[in-house]
Amino acid sequence: MGFREHIIQIDEKGLLRKVDIEVSRKLEISGILKETEPTPVMFNNVKESDFRVVGNMFCTKNVIASYFGVTPSDLIPMLSKAISQRSEPEVISNAPCQEVIESNVDLDKLPILFHCEKDGGNYISSAVVITRDPDYGQNMDFHRAMQFSKEKFATRIVRGRHFHKFLEKNGELDVAFCIGNTPNILIAGATSVDIGVDELEIANALEPIKIVKAHSVDLLIPAEAEFVLEGRVYMKETHSEGPFVDLTETYDVVREEPVFEVKKITHRKEAIWQALLPGALEHKILMGMPREPTIFNKVNEAGVKCLDVNINPGGCSWLHAIVQIDKNSEEDGKKAIKGAFAGHSSCKHVFIVDKDIDIYEPLSLEWAMATRFQGDVRMIIKEKEPGSSLDPSAEPGTKMTTKIGFDLTKPLIAKGKSFDRADFPKVDIKKYF
Repeated sequence: MGFREHIIQIDEKGLLRKVDIEVSRKLEISGILKETEPTPVMFNNVKESDFRVVGNMFCTKNVIASYFGVTPSDLIPMLSKAISQRSEPEVISNAPCQEVIESNVDLDKLPILFHCEKDGGNYISSAVVITRDPDYGQNMDFHRAMQFSKEKFATRIVRGRHFHKFLEKNGELDVAFCIGNTPNILIAGATSVDIGVDELEIANALEPIKIVKAHSVDLLIPAEAEFVLEGRVYMKETHSEGPFVDLTETYDVVREEPVFEVKKITHRKEAIWQALLPGALEHKILMGMPREPTIFNKVNEAGVKCLDVNINPGGCSWLHAIVQIDKNSEEDGKKAIKGAFAGHSSCKHVFIVDKDIDIYEPLSLEWAMATRFQGDVRMIIKEKEPGSSLDPSAEPGTKMTTKIGFDLTKPLIAKGKSFDRADFPKVDIKKYF
């Protein structure tokens, strides 16, 4: 299913709200999206552009699971399987994303949003970015881009990522910023896999897609994307980028970042711009969820039966992980902590719970900490090691941080009071009211 078809489907189900009055891409659309999340919203009358905008499309695990026709608990094994059993997409020559070709590049005509008052400019935040290295092949991931002219962006490229390695090696690279994509492409773009793995093959394993050769650069791109911005990124040509609200809902610092020069724009007829609100629920779910399978697999590799993982919005969907295990030995909690940190090195706090704890309910997690945790014997402190650049409390410049694992599991044999929660009788309440 393409992005356009999905919009039609949720509209027919009455799940899409529509704003028909004129709204501005500067501060107004982002404010409406924040107030209405997690409800999808279509903006049919954008003041500064002829194109429509849609946002809040994939804000929860339930919505993403529904898209794939599975339950939320199926998502981790489904993604794990897609990573290990990748498949090549079908290549076509006539694609919807190239129905219209704009040779005269004018970014001001696009509804690129200005999200928050202190932002450095209009930002693309929803694009999956495709590039290629002669030795490693294609790579797809997310990179925000701040517009500073009618043809150019400053794009944030995190050091150490595959894109940055490609750019360091080659000096400049052809790129395609693809906007308006379905969850299989978005999730695949956010996965962390070995260099040389083409994430479009992960997307295809999640749900079959078609790809097409880009119009002006030697790249294969999603055929049903709404917009594709083709051009080149230059390592030595830089521009200030930021401030920008990142995953932690705090402002990132201003940096000198590589310039992305747009040389061609292609799009579908009556194309719809996909907005992704920075620091909000959709940003969090698309960033955090692809890290859950890596934690799941590493915990199982540590010899502990992992049942589920939740990288939750309360932990910025990046810095906290709640791991549910089927405990069989007293060492399983600590083994699971080590496995979880191995599976997501940016994680700051890990919480290990038993199978009777609902990892999607914050009160249930807090109850486990209150009744099953003793800090002197159930806590692992990893002092000063590299964490996440997103964490405002990490050491500036180095990302050094203190990581803590909390074993909130109950003892296999209780020596005093029971650790089990009492069950109340189940009744059919309709009989009484």
